[in-house]
Amino acid sequence: MEPEIWAPHVTVAAIVERGGRFLLVEEHTSEGLRLNQPAGHLEAGESLVDAVTRETLEETAHPFVPQALVGVYMTHFGQPHESGATYLRFTFCGTAGEALADRALDADIVRTLWMSADELRAAGERHRTPLVMRCIDDYLAGRRVPLDFVHTHAVGPRRPERP
Repeated sequence: MEPEIWAPHVTVAAIVERGGRFLLVEEHTSEGLRLNQPAGHLEAGESLVDAVTRETLEETAHPFVPQALVGVYMTHFGQPHESGATYLRFTFCGTAGEALADRALDADIVRTLWMSADELRAAGERHRTPLVMRCIDDYLAGRRVPLDFVHTHAVGPRRPERP
């Protein structure tokens, strides 16, 4: 029997604020309809900035331009010292254009909506994870890291080893 290989799931999320309201998605999950920031998984060969731009467009139809990293968050589901599932989430803030009318949303997304922080806080039982509010609170507290902090080193073909 081969040993289990542990690997965290790398995800990205977007915070978009307009007039004190935040862009959210209502999505189907295994636990019913939940609220979340536009978010999803990093795909092979993609930078974190490219991933959050893509995921926001796919889930909301709003073109997204990241401006800063709000934070990096880790969540583990499962018993302590067991593999379970670990998620490493990179949350960015930025601006979004108007929704593209001809763009369909991802299959699990029911709708997009704009909520104030207070409305979102009052709907805590509907959050996909505790990170939904934590990320908004960090954003409201002014946490911002410049995008050049997040570096992607593209690796091409391997160079031949020196003798």
